[in-house]
Amino acid sequence: MIEILSPAQLGRARDTGRLVGDILRSLKRRASAGTNLLDLDRWAKEMILDAGAESCYVDYAPSFGRGPFGHYICTAVNDAVLHGMPHDYCLADGDLLTLDLAVKLQGVAADAAISFVVGTQRDPADERMIVATQQALAAGIAAARPGARIGDLSHAIGDVLSAVGYAINLEFGGHGIGTTMHQDPHVPNTGRPGRGYTLRPGLMLALEPWVMADTDRLVTDADGWTLRSATGARAAHSEHTIAITGDGAEILTLPSEHIA
Repeated sequence: MIEILSPAQLGRARDTGRLVGDILRSLKRRASAGTNLLDLDRWAKEMILDAGAESCYVDYAPSFGRGPFGHYICTAVNDAVLHGMPHDYCLADGDLLTLDLAVKLQGVAADAAISFVVGTQRDPADERMIVATQQALAAGIAAARPGARIGDLSHAIGDVLSAVGYAINLEFGGHGIGTTMHQDPHVPNTGRPGRGYTLRPGLMLALEPWVMADTDRLVTDADGWTLRSATGARAAHSEHTIAITGDGAEILTLPSEHIA
């Protein structure tokens, strides 16, 4: 299903996106060496419920996972990159952490992810990988406008990632979003310009460049959810939900302190 939202729904989407951005910002500030992933999940739950929102993850049971996810946020550490299931692990100084969050508020969903290094021990390779996903995300957003094709966004994202030497996995990418979390169209992280669905005002997309340092192959953890690099290499992931407007794209999942 490809859903075109009404102006009223887009107004509610702004509230949802701001909530997602604010929760991720809060969790990043609280994540330090010694923080348990289960505490991050608990704090996410508290903020979601306090806002009157609902998790898109707790009861989520797609074909690629093992049963309902059962948690409120994805926490991927080091070589984990997608669908990281929170577990009893305390973060160490220098860990590369990805937080991925999707919630629904007032009937509209929003989805975003951030990657960052915990503490003070910072590997320049990690920083370069995080920046590459952020730059690829910015390029994809810049390409999003009415009349553009999904392939234009994919090509813009892939150009950035491949230019700095990262292999690109095509199993998982961005997606449509609206009254449900995952919708068509699929937005691969590389592609050919001029191909695919034509963007229209009212369409919402979650764009999510992600890479692993030296591979494009994934393996699944014993938990049935967490996806890791096949080589044990570290990984990074950046994501925003955007809305196509009359002349471009609006980023919905910025935290409130970044919105004028």
